Amino acid sequence: MDRLLFGDNQFFGVNHMSEEKARAQAMRFQDTGAIIEVLDHAYDEGVQSFMCTTHDRIAEVCDHMRANPERYRDFKFMPCMPYAHKYANAVTEDGMLGALKRFMPDEGLFNAALRGGMSLATKDIEGITTLLIDAEMKMFAGLQTPVIFLQNVVVDLLLGLGFKDAFRIFAEHVRKRYNAEPGFITMNLPKLLDVLDELGIENPIVCANINKIGFRMSGGFEAYQAALRDRKFRAIAMSVFASGAIAPKEAIEWVCDQPNIESIVFGASSRGNIRNTRELVERHWPDTKAAA
Repeated sequence: MDRLLFGDNQFFGVNHMSEEKARAQAMRFQDTGAIIEVLDHAYDEGVQSFMCTTHDRIAEVCDHMRANPERYRDFKFMPCMPYAHKYANAVTEDGMLGALKRFMPDEGLFNAALRGGMSLATKDIEGITTLLIDAEMKMFAGLQTPVIFLQNVVVDLLLGLGFKDAFRIFAEHVRKRYNAEPGFITMNLPKLLDVLDELGIENPIVCANINKIGFRMSGGFEAYQAALRDRKFRAIAMSVFASGAIAPKEAIEWVCDQPNIESIVFGASSRGNIRNTRELVERHWPDTKAAA
């Protein structure tokens, strides 16, 4: 994975500290062209991996990238699924059958429906799960997707319910069908690592909040530090700025000094902020870690 990954929270009005800022960002990025402009800034600054939800607007971004293959030759998507609001909106707009048709993979409505129908009839959770993954991945056809993530809202729900086998199903399908690495986003890193170890998912890619003040780090700051120090996994640090509570230089300097951080995911709305983050990471990330 690249050291720096670009996130999409700012495009869809997500800000954990300020509702006013979130609304302003949502208004600014109502036009997909505004999203693409910022992605171009990131790409031109050398940030080539986009960790994104499967929001309907991302489908429009995918169309743009497919239409300009030479411009985005090295651009990589890292889809994070599922995006629950998308399904709810589709059912409201198109009805149940229309929503199913919209999201069915390109292998054909009949085959997909047969797989889903057989799964429901036999209570085959694996078939239902793989069908939903394929539906989410439809928008990324023909594009680079080296890592595919399961969103924290589902990961942490499954952890709470104790439905551990779902992680194995997800990991195996992502590897087999998309030749991609499975990734997991969580708000409770220590607990997830225990479950992935139990399932035999080796050296997993796990994205979690990792920041100097313990912002939204469920399980405890000390447990995260112990995991980074002692556990074998590939950590992606998100919320490193704690939604603006930590100054950029202080935040980056701290997270770059932690062991076992493979990547940092961040969001920004301007080329200046993207460049500033890239330069801070280059300054504070030791060469030994960059070469790892």
